[in-house]
Amino acid sequence: MQQKSRKYRPRPSKSERQINADLEEEERKARPVRPVDAEKARARTLQRAVKLLAAKPRSVEELRERLLEKGWADEAAVEYALARLKEYGYLDDERFAVGFASYRIKQKPVGRQRLARDLQTKKISKETADAALELVYQETPEEELITRAIEKRVRLRGRPTTRQETKSLYDHLLRLGFSYDLIIRKVREASVAPDEDEDAG
Repeated sequence: MQQKSRKYRPRPSKSERQINADLEEEERKARPVRPVDAEKARARTLQRAVKLLAAKPRSVEELRERLLEKGWADEAAVEYALARLKEYGYLDDERFAVGFASYRIKQKPVGRQRLARDLQTKKISKETADAALELVYQETPEEELITRAIEKRVRLRGRPTTRQETKSLYDHLLRLGFSYDLIIRKVREASVAPDEDEDAG
């Protein structure tokens, strides 16, 4: 018995597949959008906001951005969720900025400039960031932090004795966000001057 040969169907080309996908997308957009129940959207947005804050602390603007990522979370639902969380005391930029800045300098000695940039990336306003930095650096002065940073570097690499080593230490401290004047003074103290070597020898 002769087997019926199956009819060969060529695979659609990449451009045909793209056209089909575009047509499907157009059809989907043309379908009437089911109205989202405002009450449900608010509850869902608030629930997501609580989950996001439970994962890690965030600033108001950071949280707003994350909430608006979802199509079902409209501006009104997001504003409602943010207002409720502020009422409950879960969302507070001033407290967040101080907490974030304190944690950062405990983790690693960093200067004011670096910390100011970090707070900016967390979407904290300049006014709130400045107040937090003032508070944090009152408790732990930059002078103390730069000394800690230098001591750590010296433990790892030894005291700088050449111009190249001194420049390397200077660049390292600059990356940590300490001020130019403070670095110059502290690097000078940390460097071993050639005539001191001769006196010791």
